[in-house]
Amino acid sequence: HANMPEFLANNNSCGQCVLNLVARGNAIIAELKRLADFIPAIFRPDCKDEGVIKYGILLCDFTYFKSPELFESKIENNNVLQDLDDELKDNHLSILTRFYLAFESVHKYVLDLLRYLDDLGEGIFIQQNLETVFSDEDGKQLLCEALYLYGVMLLVVEREFDGNIREKILVSYYRYSGKAHGDSQFDDVCKLLRSTGYCNSTPSKRPANYPEEYFGRVKIHADYIDMVIGRLRSDDVYNQVATYPLPEQRSIALATQASMLYVCLYFCPSVLMAQPVKMREMVDKYFPDNWVINIYMGYIVNLLDMWEPYKAAKQALSNIVQHQAVKQLALAYKEKFANCTGKCAKLLQKGSVDEETVLSQSNKLIGVLRECNITLRWLVLHTGIPIKGEVGKKSKQIREQIMSELQLGPVQVLDLLLKTAELELKIKEIFKQLLKDRDLKWSTCKSECYNYLIELSEAFSGTKPLTRVQKNDTLEKWFREISAIVGQLECQDLGELGRKLVQLIQALEEVQEFHQLESNVQVKQFLQECQGYLHQMLRIINVREETLIQLHIISDLSYAWEWSDHYTVHMQEMVRADPYIVSQLRASFIKLSSALDLPLLRINQAHSPDMVSVSQYYSNELVSYVHKVLQVIPASMFSLMEDIISLQTHKITELPTRLDKDKLKDLALLEERYQVAKLTHGVSVFTEGILSMKTTLVGIVRMDPKQLLENGIRKELVKQISHCLNVTLVFSIKNKPREYPF
Repeated sequence: HANMPEFLANNNSCGQCVLNLVARGNAIIAELKRLADFIPAIFRPDCKDEGVIKYGILLCDFTYFKSPELFESKIENNNVLQDLDDELKDNHLSILTRFYLAFESVHKYVLDLLRYLDDLGEGIFIQQNLETVFSDEDGKQLLCEALYLYGVMLLVVEREFDGNIREKILVSYYRYSGKAHGDSQFDDVCKLLRSTGYCNSTPSKRPANYPEEYFGRVKIHADYIDMVIGRLRSDDVYNQVATYPLPEQRSIALATQASMLYVCLYFCPSVLMAQPVKMREMVDKYFPDNWVINIYMGYIVNLLDMWEPYKAAKQALSNIVQHQAVKQLALAYKEKFANCTGKCAKLLQKGSVDEETVLSQSNKLIGVLRECNITLRWLVLHTGIPIKGEVGKKSKQIREQIMSELQLGPVQVLDLLLKTAELELKIKEIFKQLLKDRDLKWSTCKSECYNYLIELSEAFSGTKPLTRVQKNDTLEKWFREISAIVGQLECQDLGELGRKLVQLIQALEEVQEFHQLESNVQVKQFLQECQGYLHQMLRIINVREETLIQLHIISDLSYAWEWSDHYTVHMQEMVRADPYIVSQLRASFIKLSSALDLPLLRINQAHSPDMVSVSQYYSNELVSYVHKVLQVIPASMFSLMEDIISLQTHKITELPTRLDKDKLKDLALLEERYQVAKLTHGVSVFTEGILSMKTTLVGIVRMDPKQLLENGIRKELVKQISHCLNVTLVFSIKNKPREYPF
């Protein structure tokens, strides 16, 4: 394989094929999530709108296929139903087509995966088979992701579109589209996505053999599934352990892999059910201190609930959620929380973190951020209430036990998030600037050091005397040689360069001691300056792109993509109390926007045309969230202005053109006017608060705080006017024509 191109090279068809498949998988999930917000009300069982309910008789699940003629004749023989049916078709066929194409793309994805595996087995790709692809680092990642993403698609479909809704959408599409598509394709989509019996509104009522029966509807090669699970079980697939060096951080380092393993195990339920040794090994490695996991962009699952029906998995988990073990874990995180909050507060003090600190203490700063993010992740996942509500009694008990031991509320967790995000942003910005200026700074230090060494050499030659420096040919020659070495240093082989710089620093220390040069203040100062510049050069070469990548991995917040809503109310309360906290919130929004890199990574690598639509979807989701949080500012401004209007209308009377001197004090209304001034100042403080946010790039959308404020005010104005009109324009049926209540 010596002459084979790299797996992801453009001319490697084997690599490009699976890369494009995985990129497509991420795009399909984005499309499913996007469409979930556009399910027409008529398909929702909880819809109570009178104008919508009348269409209900025209919607049918898969029972339609047992006797379609009967269903159609019922409509054809009723003119009212016929009109409603035509109306339904005209209004909804385009969105139903989009739903169908999204569902079809899930089925097409798994067929293309199976075709790729068959091609590998048949030797279509020269010199490549399943084993060789798994032995390549990128190949192994992509083959694991391909199966995992298919599993995520099935779970997202199930979570966003209840089985009953899916069936009604598919039947309606079938009826209205005239089925220009091949029927066999439609049948296969229906077989894959027919209702599983699981209902999101009652998650505790779980059908038998769910979700493994759902995952097994399309048969996938057993050897491929075994190899994926084997790799995820045993390897560090994404080389994350180097980023999290401590043994107790191992489960965080392997968190991405753990999520993939969780999903892929449903393709091989016998492991969950009847292989206790394997399950114990996996739990000890991946879930020794966490049981609430993020499987994809904030899709959170609790293993205690999800693994309840599987004997081996349940038994393996029971060891880590013993009362005493949970207590110790909660107390450990309580201590970590206190440490992290203290360290962040200290580092955020003015002047604590600057270029010099980042250069000299980068490892220490990264260590603090790593610890903060690990603590934050655990607290957010294990103390937040699930979006769909708690399923099992055990999971609820354990969450309550953790809350009781921690004695921490969402406000304190949010405070840690704000501090961590602010510190991260500060360090990243300094680091980016250092990377940008690295070559210039390095050249400046080298030049200064070289000049000092030349001056020392000249001083010992006797040609350019320093105060009380005697001529010394040996030292003159030595300094000249050292200056020549410094002059030849190049910022290329960093390992070799680092060793040379350390040797030069040691040589300057030794010459100072050996020739007793400390006695001459000027020489000593020159030598210290040289050493200082060499130390600085050593620090500058340690500023590498890899550190920024490491920071990016550590600061991942994708697990909070959906759960951030839990903290909206608390964020708004903070803004109400101190509008200037918006600049801190900005750092949190930027931190959350880094989650976009996860679904976009493969799409970007594949140069897929889906890049724009997927990044637009996630960016818009985040921008909507930012608008939602910050809408509290215009709302608070209008609330203050209402108070001002009330005071000016009811308390502060209009001053007459002439008045008696003794009535001046009564008409002055000093307290009321002070209140108006205070409230007006409050409005301006809110305005300043939002404008302090600076223009921010959220994903691919640029947010201008001025525009944000203007849009928020417009929205609030519409709300206020609508309210006034609804309250004022009330017409009574009893009134005679042309008689109005005002």
